[in-house]
Amino acid sequence: MRSGPLLFLERMFTDVTFAWYRHFQNFIAFFIFISCIGIAVETLSDVAEHHHQLMTIVENVTLGVFILEYVGNIYFAKHRLKFVFSFWGIIDLLSILPSLLLFADTQALRGTRVLRVMRVLRVMRVLKLARQALEMLGSQIAKNRNPLLINLNIYLITLFAVMMMSSSLMYYAEGELYAPHSLIEGQAALDASLQPGDEPQIFMPHDPISGNPIPEDKRFFTSIPTAMWWCVVTLTTTGYGDMYPTTVLGRVVAAFTMFAGLILFSILMNIVGKTIMILLFGETLDNQEQKDASADQKLGAQARDNPRATAIVLLEKDHVLTPEEAATIARRSAREIREALLPLAR
Repeated sequence: MRSGPLLFLERMFTDVTFAWYRHFQNFIAFFIFISCIGIAVETLSDVAEHHHQLMTIVENVTLGVFILEYVGNIYFAKHRLKFVFSFWGIIDLLSILPSLLLFADTQALRGTRVLRVMRVLRVMRVLKLARQALEMLGSQIAKNRNPLLINLNIYLITLFAVMMMSSSLMYYAEGELYAPHSLIEGQAALDASLQPGDEPQIFMPHDPISGNPIPEDKRFFTSIPTAMWWCVVTLTTTGYGDMYPTTVLGRVVAAFTMFAGLILFSILMNIVGKTIMILLFGETLDNQEQKDASADQKLGAQARDNPRATAIVLLEKDHVLTPEEAATIARRSAREIREALLPLAR
């Protein structure tokens, strides 16, 4: 049995009813947002060049926070090995492993494709927000708050997660093919392959799957923030047509984004519909839930006071009997109860 600081830390990591658990989750969520902003901003070549040192510091601090959270989750888990191989345990690991490997800067990671995969995996950090949304929905704390606010918070978290993942995947699937560093490396490789006396050529990026060239007027996704504009247009089913993918992987990402947009739209309509119904009837969901809970407690008390009245209580809940009829029948003898139920069974 833990006590003192260890008990405090254990409750902070595992007890959803503990106040500091929510504070800690908000602290982690803040660094998730900071990390996602850093991942997006580093694709802006001018900003990344002028603020490289600041972005490196932010990434290292964020990485340290996520490592501490991962170690704490393992240490205070009831079944540590089970947590490590669970879905959320793998997500926690993937949120720190790419940065650790990039920080190590080993020779095996110097390939362009490997680096691209490592950078894409860092976006998995945004899925940590999904776990917080699920905990918010299922915890007892959520039941004491306005369900509309809970649903709206979950919707906004899901929207941000989908936007971040879709825009990042689109950039790394297509945009990085014609990023400035990719064009410089491609031009250098092309110049090295030319024989003496050959005419100079301009490097043209190609789709790695179909082999189709990507002309300059079709290079839309130059950064993650730019891809976010396309993501907003796609998720809202607007479809301006000013930006669209031209590679196979880009179109796969676009298809995923379109289906996600339909799902998010249906969730939003559900929230708006509930809000309209509440405004029309002038009753909050909190009051309705309190009435339902009070009725359940009243019926349960009747059943406990008179076990023979259990069937009557169930009939009352199904609106077969009125409360007055149920209370009257419950005070009768077992024979009288059977006689009262016979007409209902015919």
